Amino acid sequence: MTVKAYILVQTEVGRAATVAQEIRSLEGVLQADDVTGPYDVIVTAQADSMDRLGQLVVARVQAVPGITRTITCPVVTF
Repeated sequence: MTVKAYILVQTEVGRAATVAQEIRSLEGVLQADDVTGPYDVIVTAQADSMDRLGQLVVARVQAVPGITRTITCPVVTF
């Protein structure tokens, strides 16, 4: 089973492009775009399970310098 999610990222001022670029290089990340609005980067990611998705977010995405907050939104498909 593959789990897909959108990760909404807030960054320090002026760091969105750098953060998006670094996140793009992480295994499991399909896309990372810097955007305008309440969030600075929107990431599309996938993993083999919810547990591995959580590990990706906590151990890799949140470790990127310049990130202040993340919200993970798993995709629900019926």
